[in-house]
Amino acid sequence: MGTARWLTDGKFFRAGGQRVWMRAVTYGPFPGGWPKDFSKDFSQISAAGFNAIRLYSLPGQHLLDAAAAQGLKVFGGLAWGQNADFFQNPSLYSSARVALAECLRSHHAHPALAGIYVGNEVPADLVKWMGPLKVRHALEALIRLGKELAPELLFAYASYPSTEYLEPENADFTALNVYLEEEAAFRSYLKRLHHIAGDRPLVISEFGLDSRRNSLEQQAATLTWAVQAARDLETAGLTLYAWSDRWWNAGAEVLDWDFGLTDREYRPKPALAAVQALTAQPSLPKIDSFSVIVCTRNGRSRIGACLQAIHKSYGANRTYETLVVDDGSTDGTADFVEAHFPWVRLIRLAPSGLSAARNAGAAAASGAIFAFTDDDCVPDHEWISRLVPCFLRGDFAAVGGPNLPPPPRNWQAAVVAAAPGAPSHVLLDDEEAEHLPGCNLAVTREAFEAVRGFDPQFHTAGDDVDFCWRLRDAGFRLGFVAGAFVWHSRRPTLGAYLRQQLGYGHAERLLLAKHPTRFSKHGGAKWQGFVYGGGPVRVMADSIIYHGPLGDAAYQSIHNRMLPLRGLEPPFDTPLARFSLRWVTPLQARLRSWARNRSLGGLPRRAAKIEPPSATTEWAMMASRESVLHDLLLDGWRPASTDAAWDLEKSGSRLLMATEKGEGMPTRTLVRIWGPS
Repeated sequence: MGTARWLTDGKFFRAGGQRVWMRAVTYGPFPGGWPKDFSKDFSQISAAGFNAIRLYSLPGQHLLDAAAAQGLKVFGGLAWGQNADFFQNPSLYSSARVALAECLRSHHAHPALAGIYVGNEVPADLVKWMGPLKVRHALEALIRLGKELAPELLFAYASYPSTEYLEPENADFTALNVYLEEEAAFRSYLKRLHHIAGDRPLVISEFGLDSRRNSLEQQAATLTWAVQAARDLETAGLTLYAWSDRWWNAGAEVLDWDFGLTDREYRPKPALAAVQALTAQPSLPKIDSFSVIVCTRNGRSRIGACLQAIHKSYGANRTYETLVVDDGSTDGTADFVEAHFPWVRLIRLAPSGLSAARNAGAAAASGAIFAFTDDDCVPDHEWISRLVPCFLRGDFAAVGGPNLPPPPRNWQAAVVAAAPGAPSHVLLDDEEAEHLPGCNLAVTREAFEAVRGFDPQFHTAGDDVDFCWRLRDAGFRLGFVAGAFVWHSRRPTLGAYLRQQLGYGHAERLLLAKHPTRFSKHGGAKWQGFVYGGGPVRVMADSIIYHGPLGDAAYQSIHNRMLPLRGLEPPFDTPLARFSLRWVTPLQARLRSWARNRSLGGLPRRAAKIEPPSATTEWAMMASRESVLHDLLLDGWRPASTDAAWDLEKSGSRLLMATEKGEGMPTRTLVRIWGPS
């Protein structure tokens, strides 16, 4: 596994056929530059149980060779003028493209190089100044260039809570630098970040504690619970900051804080021993009293992959049963299952519909928990194991996770994967669900029997929506586990997809008749929570960003008219695919509306967005942004609303400021004003 490439594996990474949890530490930059010999540092890093290092510059051959000798993977960092307005100074951005291209052409094939961070924490005030959507597109263009030159590597952008909305659509994983010193707050924020990440892996790209302002013992204790929390809450990895107290930033050595696992003389601190004790591969809880139920009709061509995946997930904990309910197949599905999967309990039914089949499986099951999936799903091998802890806590009667589309095989499948209308979870908050799709839904026997199972009138769809609503009406709670995923194949062609959407519309007609108060007068479901479409939650053209007073909020949240869907997979992101996606998206909504309401309905309207006047004046000054804000507030300027694109307003004028700073550049405050003042 040491030389194998790291690849994404749903919400995690894998290498050489095995799942890998990223255990990384940041390395450098150091006063005086890189050491002449990396072997001592890298051998200590490897011995401490780390499998990767994160750099803030692009690596050279010598460093990569030394890392490979110790079995370490390297995530390079593209260092460029991201702390300035790189649209007004385009040479900063073009030099970044040149540096990235030169590094990848020289080193992309090196076995130690695992990935590249194309940026790190573009300051929130500069993002607001330049325009969040423009900045996001610039980061995506760097990732696009990287993937063209080195498709085998992983690419991401390291954001932070003040710009958590700045997620590139085409990144391979979501990376956030997070510094929270309370365990409860850290765990809570990790749950939120999974929904920012969508379908892809979540990596904490920086976490640390300053032992100067705290203590050596407190640093060790904090890093201990952080590593455990990152594992417990389904992240794909954690990067500790930093290897050494020696650090160089903005043209000077940093002497007033100590985040290192080693001190300035490279002597180990207690934190190093603490995190070393946690490097063993985490063990998942034992499985007990589950019954996996797979319902199928004419699924002979697809159910084999589903059952093989379930069998693989047994491992050493083969203590749960699998039942297949054949709902009147005419293609030999039941005979195929009986012949090739003798460990499966097979139930044959006359054609009865999906709900009746699920009820029949539950009636025959012996487990205390029923776990439902579909014949076109391939459950992850840790699916059941990751559901168990949520049940053990006793907070939820039903639990599920995401259903992810597998890599598409052609352009039509890529369009369907990116199109709206896929089975989705609906969340009330970062942990509790309002709805869980039936392809990834586990429920206790007690709750199932209390609501009398699924309603048999739902033959092909809508059964899970009705079931979840009735569970909640009966006082049961539904939980969501981000790492408990199944691969769920969508329809292979656009025609099959549109027919499926018609079927969903017919099912919604039944739901509307049974639950009229849960639908609007136009026939749309009135969800209390948010419908997650799988894409990373990122700034869009009509997004509203809550920057906080004066644009300085530490956590700046975003509101989108609808949560983003998945993007087109890069190999199939062609003009034909983009045109087809634009064409099929409104058609899907109208077909579904027609089947539900017998009317085509209208197209959704875009939310209004507050925009400043177009006439502007801009200049730069050497005074700090903080001092200028202070003087202007004394002069009668007032903070703008938290979702405005400016910071201050007075007598019809609006003002925005941002700071440029960094190594090799003077610190300047940029000022933009709209209006007469």
